[in-house]
Amino acid sequence: MNGAEALVRSLAGSGIDVCFTNPGTSEMHFVAALDRLDLIYCVLALQENVATGAADGYARMTGQPAATLLHLGPGFGNGLANVHNAKKARVPMINIVGEHASYHIKYNAPLTSDIEAIVTPVSDYVVTSSHPDDVGTDAARAVAQAKTWPGKIATMILPADMAWSKTDIVGDGLLPDAPGRVVAEEVEAVAAALKSDKKAVMFCSGAVLIDPNLEKLGKVRAASGVDLISQTSNRRIDRGAGRVVVDKLPYVVDLAIETLKDYDVIILVGTDEPVGFFAYPEKPSKLSPEGAEILRLAGPEQNTFEALDMLIDTLDAKDLEVEVAAYEEAADISKLSGPITPEAISAAFHAHMPEDAIICDESITTGRAFYPDGRNAKPHSLLQVTGGAIGDGMPMAVGAAIACPDRRVIVLQSDGSAMYTNQALWTMAREGLDIAILLFSNRCYRILEGEMKGVGVEKMGHVAESMFSLADPEIDWCKMAESMGVSGTRVDDASELSAAIKRAVTHEGPFLVEIVF
Repeated sequence: MNGAEALVRSLAGSGIDVCFTNPGTSEMHFVAALDRLDLIYCVLALQENVATGAADGYARMTGQPAATLLHLGPGFGNGLANVHNAKKARVPMINIVGEHASYHIKYNAPLTSDIEAIVTPVSDYVVTSSHPDDVGTDAARAVAQAKTWPGKIATMILPADMAWSKTDIVGDGLLPDAPGRVVAEEVEAVAAALKSDKKAVMFCSGAVLIDPNLEKLGKVRAASGVDLISQTSNRRIDRGAGRVVVDKLPYVVDLAIETLKDYDVIILVGTDEPVGFFAYPEKPSKLSPEGAEILRLAGPEQNTFEALDMLIDTLDAKDLEVEVAAYEEAADISKLSGPITPEAISAAFHAHMPEDAIICDESITTGRAFYPDGRNAKPHSLLQVTGGAIGDGMPMAVGAAIACPDRRVIVLQSDGSAMYTNQALWTMAREGLDIAILLFSNRCYRILEGEMKGVGVEKMGHVAESMFSLADPEIDWCKMAESMGVSGTRVDDASELSAAIKRAVTHEGPFLVEIVF
């Protein structure tokens, strides 16, 4: 057995069953071992950011890490943006990064780089195997680190000679570290605040937003009347009929400040104090109202389930009934005609969304109309781009569809960000994944137009306009999708919208709808 075989056996023995790959020369022994042993399902991505984004989506839906296989430092660099998103989502992931043979590094060949320096900023745990006998145990330890609450990014660097050299050692599956301890005094302080006459909100993220954990939040609300708001972008929120409703903090700073301005107490559950995505002149970075009391029930590294259970016991709320959303049919837009609007897209999308769908949302500005409508839609899971690095929508959908083949996946995708990882379409076709891609083609970076206004620029000149426009030349998304094996159709009138979306969500295999507006 060589080190590569020990790596495969150790990963599989630790529960890794999928690897999203974009291999190169230094990883050929690992590829050969994956092929020979056939213990892990391998999915090819044509660009590394598709592989890392797919691993992100897989982890969000399973709670378990997938592996990625990346080629040296530049390969990891190509996939870094979606590792960043996964780290901000606090999901588990293990990256296997090939390296030159240890004795070859000193010659500074063209692909030589400081891999540890590249991977460390977006990894919680990094290990470089230095002996063939270490490979299996390094892998087992990396998986255990990835599985540590609430989810970690573990990166293992594998020199080629460690992969091809002989070893007899396979790493045993290891238990992850325990979550951080819940502090009883913090729970008691939260309970006291909820029993007072102060206006309070629970600011939430993480696993508490996934059904059936939402019920715990509902019991606290039933006992105290506390409002529930999630952070702006989350790794996953289960929403729709039958679920406890959690509102979302708006992205726009002024709206976020307005949302929070009346609260005396902000209680943190699985997240940190709310702050703006960016700084703006004469606007605060922290969004909490001045003078508000900030209490922590449990931070991201602590066991939020345990903390909520303790709070429920303190509030004597265990047997209380929770209020959930009722189903409401979306507005019928089948007889509309004329220009397409975000409101029309939302109505058509929610009218035809299958029950238990998985929604991967990278709709940026267009999608701001969708979230309120999802409150009373059919039950679904919503995955968002958590780290602000665009290009995660379609790759996430690949991972989510492989994780949950019995559920329909729908991507809400803006055109500008789709260009970062359009290669995901090819993987969708190759794997035959049931994914509907709703591609919003406004032919511009609309969010950047808003950001210019946010920093005080009211009128743009031709230079700024040229940097925000995607209209010259226009991108033909249906032709692009077809070239990668994905069927599609284009709509530019509201009268065509409903039928096109219905077709997409019932089509066998991937289907793209280019929505021009």
